Amino acid sequence: MQSLPGADLPHTHPRAVHWIATAAAMAGAIALAALIQPPTVAAGNDGAGGHAGRPAPGPDATAVTYPVDCADTEPEVVRHGSADFDADGRAETVAVVRCRAAAGTPPSGMYVVSAAAKPGQSPSVTETLLDPGEGMSVGEFAVRENEISATLLGYSSPDVPRSKPDKQRKVTWTWENGRFRLTAEPVPGTRV
Repeated sequence: MQSLPGADLPHTHPRAVHWIATAAAMAGAIALAALIQPPTVAAGNDGAGGHAGRPAPGPDATAVTYPVDCADTEPEVVRHGSADFDADGRAETVAVVRCRAAAGTPPSGMYVVSAAAKPGQSPSVTETLLDPGEGMSVGEFAVRENEISATLLGYSSPDVPRSKPDKQRKVTWTWENGRFRLTAEPVPGTRV
C-alpha cells in the first residue's frame, strides 16, 4: 500500500499538544456561547416586570416613612430583603427598622413595603409584622420566595440590660391566601 503524500510529516501525527489545543479551543467556544444570551422580553410583555420571569426589584427601604416615633431622630433601616409575595411581578421589601441609639439595643419594627400604586408616588408600608411597641429586637433575618424568618430577642424583666436580651424565639411569616400567617417555634428551654 502506498502512503499518501505528506503522511510522514510531523504535523500530521496527533500528539498530546494537539489534543490540548483542540480541547482549549472547544472550551473557549462553549464559554463564549454561554455568555451570549438572547435579548430579554420588553418590559410589560412577559407579565413579570420585564425581568424574564423574575420580579422587578423591591422598593427602596430607605425611601419610606415608617410608623416609628424616634423623638429627635429619624428611624434607621438596619436590614432588608425583597420577594414577590403576591406574585404580581413586583417585589415587596421587608425592612427591619429601629431608632438610632448611642447605647443599648432599641426595639425593632418589621414592615412590608409595597411599590407605589401610581407613578410619582412614594412606596408605602402595607403591613406591620413587628411593632416596636412590643419591645423586641430582631436578630437573624431572612426573606425568601413566600417566607420571612426572624429570631426575635426580648427581655424577661425591666432589670435586664437593653444590650443583653435574655429571651429569644424563632418566627416565620408565610404568605398564604393573600395575607401573612405567623408561625412561632417553641421558646427555647420549654417542653412542647
